[in-house]
Amino acid sequence: MAEAYKCIQGLRETHKEGGMPALLAATPVRVAGCVFGIVSSLILYGLLQERIMTQPYGEDEARFTYSVFLVLNNRLVSATVAFIILHQKKLPTTPVAKWWEYCLVSFSNVVATSCQYEALKYVSFPVQTLGKCAKMIPVMIWGALINKKTYTSKKYLIALAVTGGCTAFALGGSISSKHSKPSSDTSIYGVGLMLGYLGFDGFTSTFQDKLFKGYKMETYNQMLYVNLCSACVSLFGLTTSGQLFQAIEFVSVHPESLMDMTFLSICATLGQLVILYTIKEFGALLFATIMTTRQFMSILLSCLIFVHPLGLQQWTATLVIFCALYAEAFSKGPSAPKEVAAPEEMYSLKAEEGLNAENEKNIPAMYVKEGETLR
Repeated sequence: MAEAYKCIQGLRETHKEGGMPALLAATPVRVAGCVFGIVSSLILYGLLQERIMTQPYGEDEARFTYSVFLVLNNRLVSATVAFIILHQKKLPTTPVAKWWEYCLVSFSNVVATSCQYEALKYVSFPVQTLGKCAKMIPVMIWGALINKKTYTSKKYLIALAVTGGCTAFALGGSISSKHSKPSSDTSIYGVGLMLGYLGFDGFTSTFQDKLFKGYKMETYNQMLYVNLCSACVSLFGLTTSGQLFQAIEFVSVHPESLMDMTFLSICATLGQLVILYTIKEFGALLFATIMTTRQFMSILLSCLIFVHPLGLQQWTATLVIFCALYAEAFSKGPSAPKEVAAPEEMYSLKAEEGLNAENEKNIPAMYVKEGETLR
């Protein structure tokens, strides 16, 4: 309480001496802005994701089933924002890496994000969110296989705790989405989609590190071309599967769904930009702490809004997982603010949403991405 009082008194003095501009530039205010920006945008992203993929639209109670269409919308909005920023800052907009490199990263990113959206048809949002917490495991596996990296025993223990927590959660009660037919087949299919998400997502971040660490490129340049290629991959998939016009027809019949999709893409892109600013100005520790808190709050809100009952064992497993994540976040200690590329939730949400080799060392493994959008 004493520290909080001193902080408030300091802000009052700052405002008295320099007015509103000085107050807005004060570190506590900027930190609060980062916390609010990340938590609000990504929680809204998660809730909109669940609403679009699991809730009916219109009197006919039709459900939206075209997850790749969501990926296409997200990537187009993110690419447009990246181009505008590059243009306003008068930075180069020409590609730096080879096109096939962008395309390979984008393909794995689109598959990962689509698996994440599709999984909501078969498993509940809390299960999906906790499953994403286990992303540090495939990142470590791909890192060892592709980049020959080694990890400390502490990291393996944290990974084991997260895996054990996820397993205990799955065994502690139903994990199926209440909108799917309850059966072992739907649960297995949903878990399979989450495993696909984790595998492709981990490959995206690791291969992105391997390919791009030798290139000197602006963060927004990478954001532009990864999202453009992802949009092209998504459009190709929608066209060849015949889902593009079906999705457009659904939106025309249920225009309220378009509003949800638009807000979903805006939240994903805003989340990416605030994440980038937070890591640049305040370092990875604050970012990791905010992200872990955001994930836990997303689960709580989803349980309240969409009524996902959890048993005692599942709540206990949830606490174990987040304790392990906080331990991972704080194990690195404070890191100096620096210019970094966006982490995993950057190239989706998501974004869903990559890091170079130097920057990756400053981001806890469960956040090293991964190309997606905020997913």
